Amino acid sequence: MLIRPAQRHYRNWNQDSARWEHFRPRAGDIIISTYPKCGTTWTQTIVSLLIFQDATPRPVLDIAPWFDQRGVEPLDALLGRLEAQRHRRFLKSHLPLDGLPLWSEIRYIHTARDGRDALLSFHHHELGLADAVLDASDRIGLADLALGRPYPRMPEDPAEGFHRWLTQGLAPDSDGLPYMSFFGFERSWWDERDRPNVLLLHYNDLKADLEREMRRIATFLEITVLEALWPQLVQAARFQTMRAQGDALMGKAAAGFKGGGSHFFNKGENGRWRGAFRDEDLDLYQEKLTDCLPPEAAAWLQNGRSVP
Repeated sequence: MLIRPAQRHYRNWNQDSARWEHFRPRAGDIIISTYPKCGTTWTQTIVSLLIFQDATPRPVLDIAPWFDQRGVEPLDALLGRLEAQRHRRFLKSHLPLDGLPLWSEIRYIHTARDGRDALLSFHHHELGLADAVLDASDRIGLADLALGRPYPRMPEDPAEGFHRWLTQGLAPDSDGLPYMSFFGFERSWWDERDRPNVLLLHYNDLKADLEREMRRIATFLEITVLEALWPQLVQAARFQTMRAQGDALMGKAAAGFKGGGSHFFNKGENGRWRGAFRDEDLDLYQEKLTDCLPPEAAAWLQNGRSVP
């Protein structure tokens, strides 16, 4: 049952939330939505391991497609591919919750991360994009009257990239270029955290106690896992394992990076932003965090440890 339609339309070079208007939900479907570089593929891999209940590396970006992505797969083809799937379906999104329709029969998982860590990871991600990917994004931007320009290239200097992310956006007085505002994104999920079909995870918690968080996800999804299977599933979800299996997990998407899957799975570490950004920009980040999020949300976003 549709609880409510999407409340806001989001469109940029990489995504268009209007694609969700054509999605046909199936009971038990799972939508995993994160801000970019906040643990999307990690969460997809965990859900894949829980659904298939073995440690075989599967191309999660193929079997769990990014539904709101522009310019990669025609919508009709994607819908047909999803209809043909017989396993429990799980999909990727990079949308705030107000950009998604809310259905009672769907489970929503959101993974958050400190925005400073996310941006530094995104900086590495962008500098490794293949020329063909950037050219395709240029064509999308130039053909879209609302955008009207090529895809904005990430500055080589991470401090410049962080400053741009904090001070420029698609609309005047906004931020988050080339996506939407990180701060509004996180607020949209925090405000809905008490819904029984919404689960909030944090990157720090996954790093601190991966098995505990995987068990939380299994409970939320009502998936029973034999105790004897847990060690191998947890090992398969560790960052070092995923990095070693990068090309297998990325599937066709690995070709979108100059270094393939090994570029996509970079370091998976936190706190590397210290010393990389200017003090005035770090102050602006904290100001935006305080202005947009209540204190308990801001503390959780920075530190993790499961939402109460």
